[in-house]
Amino acid sequence: MSVFIIRRLLQSLVVVLVMSLLVFVGVNIVGDPVDMLVNPEADQAEIDRVIRDFGLDKSLPEQYGRFLLNAIQGDLGKSFIFGTPALKLIIQRMPATLELAFAALFMAILIGIPLGIYAGLKPESKFSRTIMAGSILGFSLPTFWVGLMMIMVFAVMLGWLPSTGRGDTVLVAGVEVSFLTLDGLSHLLMPALNLSLFKMSLVIRLSRAGTREVVHQDYMKFARAKGLSESRLILVHLLKNILIPVVTVLGLELGGLIAFSVVTETVFAWPGMGKLIIDSIHLLDRPVVVAYLMIIVLMFVSINLIVDILYSILDPRVRLQDIKT
Repeated sequence: MSVFIIRRLLQSLVVVLVMSLLVFVGVNIVGDPVDMLVNPEADQAEIDRVIRDFGLDKSLPEQYGRFLLNAIQGDLGKSFIFGTPALKLIIQRMPATLELAFAALFMAILIGIPLGIYAGLKPESKFSRTIMAGSILGFSLPTFWVGLMMIMVFAVMLGWLPSTGRGDTVLVAGVEVSFLTLDGLSHLLMPALNLSLFKMSLVIRLSRAGTREVVHQDYMKFARAKGLSESRLILVHLLKNILIPVVTVLGLELGGLIAFSVVTETVFAWPGMGKLIIDSIHLLDRPVVVAYLMIIVLMFVSINLIVDILYSILDPRVRLQDIKT
């Protein structure tokens, strides 16, 4: 296992270095932030001073080298607009985005896996056909439209749930969370459900496909012939074997939930990282954009590493093959 983890860590380090170069170069060749930083009536001397103060007079390789050295020390730059460390700005917004992403993932798992297993065990039933038809809607309907319809129905027409904001929060280990308060939970429900619909449809289809494959295996027939109860058959023999592809895909999709929750956060005015990155792009606040993208890269790499480890635990053949090679 140690060889497996060390090899994955080295691969992750290479990925982070390559992505840091691509992100830094990509952001720095787009637009000129000086136009946002100086008064339109400023003279050339003032413009040159601002360029020097922010290090924009250096060549791109020099800027990247300085960024890399500072990043190793935990400094991802200072926001051009807010004048505070970019990392601090993002960390302030991160709990809200992580809470939304994990709530959406939890919903996708809690609802998607049971429905997928049922659809796989009874593929010809009317309810199973309804489940699969609903999963198609989850894939095809735009997130922003579903969010607006939710607000229209549940907030405006019925008045059951609040339409925007995060609601009341409580501090847990110094981090603000809203799901522990009734008001916060009511604010979280709609955006989390909206964000989870696509993933829920994906989980349903993965679970159904895995169930249809596993249910015809010899060990399932043997276990059923031995007289094991249906619940034990599903929870012990079927569930563990269909979890391998589900864990892999959900691990990758978790990074997507965190990185691409911008639309949901915008529709529901959720105070997460999405609103911050949109504003930073509009204002060409390069340090914040680069810091955000680097954090997302680190999250993707970390999640993939955890998924690899979980995958090797669920399927020891992966670990053995990796050691042999």
